[in-house]
Amino acid sequence: MKFSHPKLYIDTSAFYALIDRSDKYHAMAKVLWPSLLTNNIEMLTSNYIVAETIELMQSRLGFKAANMWRQAVLGVVDVKWVNESIHCQGLNLWMSLGRKGCGFIDCISFIVMNHHQVEQVFGFKESYDEQGYDVIPKIEVFNQNCATR
Repeated sequence: MKFSHPKLYIDTSAFYALIDRSDKYHAMAKVLWPSLLTNNIEMLTSNYIVAETIELMQSRLGFKAANMWRQAVLGVVDVKWVNESIHCQGLNLWMSLGRKGCGFIDCISFIVMNHHQVEQVFGFKESYDEQGYDVIPKIEVFNQNCATR
């Protein structure tokens, strides 16, 4: 797979899909992950995504799975820490987008991505696409490619 940008933000939805075999996006995440590791892509996320992912994995899959993700996956991702300014900007953005269903952590992610000049995201949420980010994988393209194999 070719990547159009040297930086890639990773969302909780992608991290979770990598670990949970029953997740509907697991196959896509599993196919994409090795190419991220071999294409010199700078992968980053926020500490808010880390907290959200650990909480989600521990509650659904247990401590062992969450800790395995922390050890095996998180180690290759640059975690950007949200400071007070970014937190406040995210809160303000959430106040304007939240009524449309956009979550607070997503708003924080948008601010972090803008701050670090990241245009591409690995995730399975429409909110990134709606905000103009290049979302990978393109689910409809992935499904078409799998159907032709």
